[in-house]
Amino acid sequence: MARLTIWLPPLAWMALILWLSTGDFSADNTGGVLRPLLAVLFPWASATQLSTAHDIIRKTAHVTVYAVLVGLWFITLTRERRWSATTAAWVAVAIAVAWAGVDELHQATEPSRTASIGDVGFDTAGALAAAVVARFGWRVVDAVTTVFLWTAAVGGAIVIAINLASGVASGVLWATVPIAAGLLALRWRRSALRRPVARGA
Repeated sequence: MARLTIWLPPLAWMALILWLSTGDFSADNTGGVLRPLLAVLFPWASATQLSTAHDIIRKTAHVTVYAVLVGLWFITLTRERRWSATTAAWVAVAIAVAWAGVDELHQATEPSRTASIGDVGFDTAGALAAAVVARFGWRVVDAVTTVFLWTAAVGGAIVIAINLASGVASGVLWATVPIAAGLLALRWRRSALRRPVARGA
């Protein structure tokens, strides 16, 4: 029973992924739920913006679902098979990518769904991200996050300046740049609070 318990989570998650690729979770069906909710949360957004947000949520779901799958397989392989972290991470990624292909083939058989190689790319990105975390720990994620935040803050500010000089609207950058800058400030403050205080002579 203990051995079955170890293998059950990743296998059950794979079954869940196949269920999510049925017609019940087509873009039309999820849009019927998410778009009205997004319209309530962001009443100023246009129909195009709501549709884009819906698409982003669906792609983010791809990344998240396959990141979880790799995490579950990593735990199973390191505990049950006693594999090294590196081997377990790569095998977990291989399983996830193969299952992403199966997932898209399954969607091709559903009248309301379509297969997409691009979605396999999103799935693979989520799988690789989870494998890096599993193999090297959260310090790598912290470093990558810092790079992304600096890119969003500084790069976004440069783009806003160029847009202002060109008379072009910057749209969502007016929100993302301050958010990125604020998060960087919070991270710096947390880091400063954790540093040991030097004692005087």
